Amino acid sequence: MTHTPLDLPDLRAALPALPCDTAGPVFDAPWEAQAFAMTLTLHERGLFTWTEWATFLNQAINDAQAAGDPDHGNTYYSHWLTALERICAFKELLTGDMLLQRQNEWDIAARHTPHGQPIVLE
Repeated sequence: MTHTPLDLPDLRAALPALPCDTAGPVFDAPWEAQAFAMTLTLHERGLFTWTEWATFLNQAINDAQAAGDPDHGNTYYSHWLTALERICAFKELLTGDMLLQRQNEWDIAARHTPHGQPIVLE
């Protein structure tokens, strides 16, 4: 895999609601950074364009707002994760069964991890 350096101006132009400071994206929890990194990696591998990504993210945000999300900014990465799941399914990078299995594995691992400790998936 070739690594394309993150072009913050291009990323900000494609995703104007992305929580950033002057150094780049900011995250409230490790899972947010992981979801962001997975998205960048898939994009860098050419599996989708930023325009495609922005469309999926916009739809996830619109769906959440239609369901009552007040959009105070604290749910941004939840929408990001929804968009990531949807675009991966749309691009056939995973199946619904694969996603459900991983969600179940994550849930089990989270329930068996002491508070404050990193969750480890086996």
